[in-house]
Amino acid sequence: MTSSSSSFRNATSQQLAHALQHARDYTLSLFDCFADARVPQLRGVNPPLWELGQIAWFAEWFILREAASSHPASANGHCLLTKGDDWFDAMCVPHRSRWTLDLPSSGGVKTYCHEVLDRALDKLTREANTDEALYPYRLALAHEDMRGEVLLHTLQALGLPAPVPSAGEAQQMFAPSEIGFPGGTIQLGCLSGAGFTFDNERQQHRFHVAPFGMDSTLVSNSQYADFVMDGGYDKRQFWSDAGAAWLMRQERSAPRYWQRDGAQWRTMRFGRLTTLAGAEPVRHVNLYEAQAYCAWAGRRLPTETEWEYAALSGHPAFRWGQLWEWTASPFEPYPGFEADRYLEYSQPSFHTHQVLRGASFATPARFGSAKFRHFQLPECDDLFAGFRTCAWPG
Repeated sequence: MTSSSSSFRNATSQQLAHALQHARDYTLSLFDCFADARVPQLRGVNPPLWELGQIAWFAEWFILREAASSHPASANGHCLLTKGDDWFDAMCVPHRSRWTLDLPSSGGVKTYCHEVLDRALDKLTREANTDEALYPYRLALAHEDMRGEVLLHTLQALGLPAPVPSAGEAQQMFAPSEIGFPGGTIQLGCLSGAGFTFDNERQQHRFHVAPFGMDSTLVSNSQYADFVMDGGYDKRQFWSDAGAAWLMRQERSAPRYWQRDGAQWRTMRFGRLTTLAGAEPVRHVNLYEAQAYCAWAGRRLPTETEWEYAALSGHPAFRWGQLWEWTASPFEPYPGFEADRYLEYSQPSFHTHQVLRGASFATPARFGSAKFRHFQLPECDDLFAGFRTCAWPG
């Protein structure tokens, strides 16, 4: 995957209208997959009905109500739903309480979704084709694309079928190799005025990258199985202190969703037990598991600057976009950071989360960017994430 002219970041009014409709149709198809399911209260999982309503509410907040920020007092007018702000303002509704709200019926929330989108698309026809005017639409689209991927890995976590056959069932496989990069100075971050940017991607600044060697591909299932079969989960020397503490709580001996079946491994994919394809990238591993594998293999994770350098190098063997990729970099602000209108997007996660780069098979092509900084807690293993390794210098 590479960033392209079809990116949502530079989308015109007409392109945005098409993308917003496409995103909503996909969101609704994902939501319908939960129709007959009993969704347990799990950490990091929202009730699907609340998730659907919040996606529409977010678009209404920034597009129709022209909110200056996500602060509860910053929007104009009232929500189309009488209690919409009480239900769907994520800043004011704690995760635990989202399971006990007196939400409308699924039909009522779907009607709200359609009404918000219809009004947003109508308003879009009258907007100037400038970054400032289109910012709320691009933000709402990005938010819906990100939440859609969360809904998809929630389906995976609950063992429910995905709505489309392309939901990660077939992964491209490439021959592994190591690429030597000469290093040099790169420009991290994005320039203001160059289309949509997330606040954690600003400000642009120069950074020197030392020479390094990096895998051309992600670590495969068969490579990771060698680590598992060598007792990798039982050998304390491969695990960081935090990783060992997580492992003790989980009592895990293989990646999430792996099951031993005689001489082979099987895995659960959207409720279907399948034979694990050895050449596919290992997925649903967290930072601790990635670090432990690297320690066992005598390798290391790339820093996010190394990853960006490689992704922007144009090297034909470096491919990305199959899975999100863990890096060695804690999620920290770039120099001069200032929170954007979506106040709680980045700032609350600095210094506690870890950076992932790239994209996954579940990420819409319009969202992919070598500049995007994904971030998650180190123990997170529900997202579609894997990793590649680097050689130690010297």
